[in-house]
Amino acid sequence: MSANANTLEAAVAELVIDEESAFPTANDTIFRMRQEILDGVHWFTALVDAVGDWRIPEERIGERTFSYICGGEAFDWLLLAERLLDEVSDLVPAREIDALIFRGRWPVDMDDDEFADRMGQAKHRAHLNFLYGVLVEQALQLTIEEEVHKENRCQPWAHARPAQETMLERVYGKPREELFAQYYEETGTLLRRDIPYTEWKAFTYWLFKLRLRRQDKARVASDTRKGLAQLTRMELAASERRRGASLDEADFAIRYAQNEPPARGRASTTLAATLRSARGI
Repeated sequence: MSANANTLEAAVAELVIDEESAFPTANDTIFRMRQEILDGVHWFTALVDAVGDWRIPEERIGERTFSYICGGEAFDWLLLAERLLDEVSDLVPAREIDALIFRGRWPVDMDDDEFADRMGQAKHRAHLNFLYGVLVEQALQLTIEEEVHKENRCQPWAHARPAQETMLERVYGKPREELFAQYYEETGTLLRRDIPYTEWKAFTYWLFKLRLRRQDKARVASDTRKGLAQLTRMELAASERRRGASLDEADFAIRYAQNEPPARGRASTTLAATLRSARGI
């Protein structure tokens, strides 16, 4: 190899290192967030800025694994918010942290555009993937399970069908075992009967993409409408509204009208805990 080639290779390597070093580390991001709060910036604004700077998709802290990305495309921003707020719990009122993490209540007004800009457009798109692909999908699943329970009550002498098993077959066209097998073939992840909630979120997002692939557009729209309606009822019952994004049929149609998986992006609840409780997960 010539001297010029060696010099060029070294320059490229140095450039790559410089580009990578331009991204803040986790400690840098946490330090900057703390400093902003100490300098008088509202903690929620500093938090969203920190989410925008964050670059680690998964980490293990103590006995807990934080997986912020589902399927490489859906960003659970409140899980990252929980992790970051643990680092500044001495600077933020505990009741405000609980209100955000468990009830989705924002302490200050921030419109959707500013929220997306501070988080970053790629992360915000992934956040919307999480809302549609995990939260709305879970709401759809809950709706179908409720329909099955109602049918079972209306047929007291017939054999009661397991609600979740029946839901999976109705929405995704296959029983649980076949879906688990297909999920393993496509992702390499083996699911067992007792699934941790982190893995269930990833599986739910995979089911969402499977539904987009296998259903015709009319059925996709109909099922999504059911999920959105369930989500709205639950939010109204809790007297809370989702912030940072407005979900509706028109927006869903624009994003997923072609029945194709959403575009990959580097990266995204009020209802996460409620859905977990309702589903018994």
